[in-house]
Amino acid sequence: MDNTTNCYRDLFLADTPMADLRAPAEYLKGAFPHTINLPLMDDEERHLVGTCYKQQGQEAAIALGHRLVSGAKRDERIHAWQRFARQHPNGMLYCFRGGLRSRIAQQWLAESGVDYPRVEGGYKALRGFLVETNEAAAAECSFILVGGLTGSGKTELLYRLDHAIDLEGHAHHRGSSFGKHATPQPAQIDFENRLAIDFLKKRAQGFDEFVLEEESRTVGRCFVPPSLHAGMQNYPRVWLEDTLENRINRILRDYVIDLAAEFTARDGEEAGFEAFAEQLRQSLLKIVKRLGHERYERLAAIMDDALVRQQRDGDLDLHREWISALLLEYYDPMYAYQRNTKADRTVFSGSHEEVVEYLLARAQRRRG
Repeated sequence: MDNTTNCYRDLFLADTPMADLRAPAEYLKGAFPHTINLPLMDDEERHLVGTCYKQQGQEAAIALGHRLVSGAKRDERIHAWQRFARQHPNGMLYCFRGGLRSRIAQQWLAESGVDYPRVEGGYKALRGFLVETNEAAAAECSFILVGGLTGSGKTELLYRLDHAIDLEGHAHHRGSSFGKHATPQPAQIDFENRLAIDFLKKRAQGFDEFVLEEESRTVGRCFVPPSLHAGMQNYPRVWLEDTLENRINRILRDYVIDLAAEFTARDGEEAGFEAFAEQLRQSLLKIVKRLGHERYERLAAIMDDALVRQQRDGDLDLHREWISALLLEYYDPMYAYQRNTKADRTVFSGSHEEVVEYLLARAQRRRG
């Protein structure tokens, strides 16, 4: 009996483990959380079968696939699926369309004594469901934005709210020229999938208004879904206030201390520090045209001296100089302009505690 399911919402709400049977190249273009790639065919095998299909038709392609994945290779893949099934008795199989590959894997598992379900419609249906989930959230829900000067702690504030959506977290990027982490961002599809599942889970909890940080069209290389970004041009917003000292300390922690730790954890002490220092320099270089050459040269010199001192004896104080100058001379005037042009949409401003209190009270009123 063909054991299938098309209850996509329940799969994502439950964080259902799923074995993705697509080839590795397909998986890398986009997948879902809580999945593992256990392909029926590797990239080369899939290419050969695809070429055969175009030239000789489906029957010949299927026959070639069975020849390519046979003997010890077939046994190895069945064993991998068996291990997954044992580890995840509540899991699922899927391929691209929920068709031939998942049926073959399901059949081979059944012949080995393992009855295991597959996702009807496969990756394409699951992906379509999540695209629709993002569109539905943008169309049906209310949103309020959190704005504030650079370093005011907007992301920290989101962590304190159950109805916040952290776009930067899903994009694995802090959203500025200095926002890259030591590890890469997700693929665009993965970013959108994570965002949709977040919406799905929070809507299931009864939330119908969400708090977002003000973002541009992209967070690093990840594009905010167009419908959501279009809405950001009109959503009401709150403005987060904080002192210059706190903002400098926060930037120092995020973009110097924590970032250096990320690179040294990845590459080791010496190579990691060099990679961190190079990324910091490149981040400043990205905005050279907007800074102006003279200002860029001045800040770059301070940054270089700060990096030398940091590496030599761990002294971080000199970093405060370029951070302070960058905030006061570049970011603050830019954000002040944006604040003034959007003043009619600002419904509240205050400190961290005051803004959190306002947003929690607003959410409570909406939920009755």
